[in-house]
Amino acid sequence: MNSFDMNKIAAAFLLAGLTVMVSMQVGKLLVHTPTVVAATTPTESDSNTNNNAPNTTASEIEPVSALLAKADIAAGEAVAKRCTSCHTFTKGGANKIGPNLWNIVNNKVGHIDGFAYSQALLGLNKNWGYEELNQFLFSPKGFAGNTKMSFAGIKKLQERVNLIAWLRLQSDNPPPLPAP
Repeated sequence: MNSFDMNKIAAAFLLAGLTVMVSMQVGKLLVHTPTVVAATTPTESDSNTNNNAPNTTASEIEPVSALLAKADIAAGEAVAKRCTSCHTFTKGGANKIGPNLWNIVNNKVGHIDGFAYSQALLGLNKNWGYEELNQFLFSPKGFAGNTKMSFAGIKKLQERVNLIAWLRLQSDNPPPLPAP
C-alpha cells in the first residue's frame, strides 16, 4: 500500500470523526432537553418558614382522580412506550432495569420479591394509589428522594392521567376508578 492510499484512509477516519462531532453539536441545538422540576412533600420545617421560592410540592401537583374516568387509554398506552426500555407491563413479564409494572395500581410499593428496589422506595410503606402514581410520575426524585429511577418525570397532566388509566387496566382485576 502506497502513501497515497494511507492518506486516503487517514482522511476517511478524520472525516468520520468530524462528521460525528458536527452531528452531535447540531443535535444539541435541535433537541430540547427538559429541565427537571422536583416535587417535594412539605415537611414541618417548610411550614415554619416563609420561603417564597417557586418550589412544587405534592399538594400543588394537580390531582388525577377526578380525570381518570375520561382518560384516553390509547394515549396512555402510547405514553407507556416511553417506559419500555426499563419496564415491562405484561403478566409474568421479566424485570428489566426497572420492575415489571403489571398490576401496579393499588399494589404495595416494592411488591416484587427479589427486585433490587432503592431504599427510598422500600422505606415509603405505601401502595401505588392513583395520586401516589401521579406524584411519582410527575417527579420520581421528588416523590422518593434517592430513588434509583433516573427518569425526569412527566410534566403534562393529561399524559399522566392517560398513563395511569392505562396502567390500571394492566391487571387481571383492575381496581375501581375513584368516585367523582
